[in-house]
Amino acid sequence: MGDIAFYKTQDGHLAREKGGITADRIKNDPSFQRTRENGVEFGRAGSAGKVLHNAFRQLVKPVADSRMVSRLTKAMLAVVKSDEDNLRGERNVQNGDVQLLKGFEFNTNGMFNTTFYAPYEVTIDRATGAMKVAVPPFIPKSAVMAPPGATHFMLVSAGAMIDFKNETFSVVTTKSNGIKIDQMPTAAINLLNQLVANTQQRMFLVLGIEFYQEVNGFNYPITNGSFNSLALVGVD
Repeated sequence: MGDIAFYKTQDGHLAREKGGITADRIKNDPSFQRTRENGVEFGRAGSAGKVLHNAFRQLVKPVADSRMVSRLTKAMLAVVKSDEDNLRGERNVQNGDVQLLKGFEFNTNGMFNTTFYAPYEVTIDRATGAMKVAVPPFIPKSAVMAPPGATHFMLVSAGAMIDFKNETFSVVTTKSNGIKIDQMPTAAINLLNQLVANTQQRMFLVLGIEFYQEVNGFNYPITNGSFNSLALVGVD
């Protein structure tokens, strides 16, 4: 409509003016040097986020919220900006502080720390390549915020070694047995993801929970985006 363009987003319908600065000017005008530097670093953050996403895709796909990719890119950009070894425009993830990613939730509609309340211990041993999650016995009915209809749950974990420079990774996934949601204390749960010893790559460990409903001896997954969750709990 005239010089106004309308478009639809998750927040509703929005409007903006047509036109603006040309791509050629942004690419070549010295006054846009900072813009170009920001663009390069944003691209690196996006690529790094994609590698991390792909490493854990098997566990992320069932739980990710609609804005997970953009949130992960934003988190990666913070890592890029933490690089103190390179000049602006040349900063990257591999020289940044990846500890900033610890605690990242892949589903803000059902976050892990508001779904699973039992204590657990995370261990990443670079010398042996062992990435572990140890959960002492707990009472499921009290420690798990389960969706309506869920009768069982399973804890899931994955450890990954990631080379952001070459955009490669290796990953190992481990799952617990199905656990009934009742008042009976569980046995201790130990999830071990064994990777290569003495790696020079960055190491990441995620922990999540999946819910099921048992019907006639079969467990049916509950794909409820408000409860199934996954979080980045360990970084080295």
